[in-house]
Amino acid sequence: MNNNQKAVDVLQELNQFVNDRIEGYKHAAKLTKDPAHQSYYNDLVNQSTKFSNEINSTISSLGGSTETGTTAKGKIYRGWMDVKNTVTGSDEEAVIESNIYGEEWAQKAYNDALDHKGELPPNVVQMVEKQKNASMATCERLRQMKHAAD
Repeated sequence: MNNNQKAVDVLQELNQFVNDRIEGYKHAAKLTKDPAHQSYYNDLVNQSTKFSNEINSTISSLGGSTETGTTAKGKIYRGWMDVKNTVTGSDEEAVIESNIYGEEWAQKAYNDALDHKGELPPNVVQMVEKQKNASMATCERLRQMKHAAD
């Protein structure tokens, strides 16, 4: 497998997780009752959409097919969030905790992509690292929101 194909494969898989992130924050924006949280989640939808577009543009430049799907695990998790929020009454802390879990899952996806650092073009590594750092900052802010909600 040539390096371009490896980069395409890694980015297609990563983009499924980024697409899960989009769907997860859309879902959270609908569930939250806090207008500030809703605004933040919508900002994260926009950020994630930008990330997905950036990844798909890179995939295309490497000769691959863009990725618009999500993971099966993400679909199951969003369904579980619905059930959990029905039981808890869309409790703000539960919504935030679900987002933290999702963001930690995104971190794993970015780390998995970076496990192939030696096989990826430098511009791809730089893009993935930049997105991972943004995800880490999001995770930290969500933890602060959780502590404020306690």
